[in-house]
Amino acid sequence: MNRQMLLGYQWLIGVSDTATGALLMVAPRETLAMMHLRASGGELPFVAYIGAFVLSVGMGCLYGAYLLHRDMWAGRLETVWLLTAMTRASVAVFIMAQVLAGTLEAGWLTVAIFDGACVAIQAAGLYKGWLAHAAR
Repeated sequence: MNRQMLLGYQWLIGVSDTATGALLMVAPRETLAMMHLRASGGELPFVAYIGAFVLSVGMGCLYGAYLLHRDMWAGRLETVWLLTAMTRASVAVFIMAQVLAGTLEAGWLTVAIFDGACVAIQAAGLYKGWLAHAAR
C-alpha cells in the first residue's frame, strides 16, 4: 500500500468514526435512525456513552493521518493500527455475539462488518509490513 492510499484510508476511517461518535454523543436517537437502528429512551444515555469510545477511535485514526505527514511515522502508525484494530475486533466480536443471542437487532451487523473489514486491512498491513514499505 502506498502512502497516498494509507492517507486516504486513515482519513476515511478517521472522519467516519469521529463524526459518528460525536453524533452519537449529542444526538443518539437521530444518529441511530440514520443508521436504521433504534434504542429505547432508557438506552440512549448508554448509546451516547458508547459514542465517546467511537469518537476516541476516530480521533486515533485521524492522528494516524497526521502522522503520515511527518518523518519517522511508520512505527507510530503501527501502534495506532494495532490499538484501533484491537478495539474494533472487540466491538465486532461483541456485536456478532449479541446479534446471535438476539439482544441486538440484525442492523448492527453493518457496524461489525465495517469494524471487521478495518481489522482485516490493518492486520494484513501489519503482517505484510505495508507501513514500513510505504515509509521508504
